[in-house]
Amino acid sequence: MLINSYGETQEMSESSKTKSRPSLLLKNASDLMKHKSVRATFRISPEFIEALSFLSTQLGLKQKSLFDHLLEDTDSLLAIAHSNPRKNIENKSRIQKTFVISQKSLSSLENVINEVEASRDDLVEFAICRLLPILAKERNQQKKRENALTKIVKHFEHSIQLLAEIERTVGKNDPLCEFYAAVIETYRKVFDNMEDLVEKGKRISELELSKFEL
Repeated sequence: MLINSYGETQEMSESSKTKSRPSLLLKNASDLMKHKSVRATFRISPEFIEALSFLSTQLGLKQKSLFDHLLEDTDSLLAIAHSNPRKNIENKSRIQKTFVISQKSLSSLENVINEVEASRDDLVEFAICRLLPILAKERNQQKKRENALTKIVKHFEHSIQLLAEIERTVGKNDPLCEFYAAVIETYRKVFDNMEDLVEKGKRISELELSKFEL
C-alpha cells in the first residue's frame, strides 16, 4: 500500500511487487559446474609439489584450494606468461603428478595457453612461484619457532628437575608435590605437541626458495 501526495492510499500492483523483490533462485547450472572437481596431470619439479604439500599442511588448506586460488586468477596468469620468466627451464627433474582442481581453474589455464604461447606445465610452475613470499615468511617463522623451542626445552628440563627436588623435599605423596606433578604432566603433553609442530615445519628448511623466483 502506497500513500500519494494527497494522503490517499493506493494499492501496489502485483507487477510492481514482483519487480521490487529480487530473485534468490539460481537458474544457471553452468555457474555451479565451474566449481566441479576434476583431475589434471602436470609435469612439475619436485620442490614445487613439496611447496604445495607443505603449505597445505601448515596453513590447514586443501591443495585444491591453493591451486584454485592460483589458477583462477586469469589476469595474473596472463601477466606471468607475457613476462616470459625463467626462459631456460630444465625439465629433467620434473615428475608427473595428478592434482584435483576445479573446472574453472582448468578452463582458466587453458584459456591463457590459447591466448599466449606457453607450456601448460611451465605456466603451472610460474603460478606456484607466486607463493614465494608466503614460503619465505613461513621459513622465517620456522627459524623463530626453532629458537623458541630451544629455550622451552631448557625450561622443561629444569621443571622436571624441580619436580624431583620437590619429591625429595616434601615427599612424592604430599599434595603439593601431586599438584606440581599434574602441572608437569600437562606440560609434557603440550611440549610434545610443540616438538611435533617444529619437526613438521622443518620441511620448509629443505626447500630451495631460489627456484621459486620469477
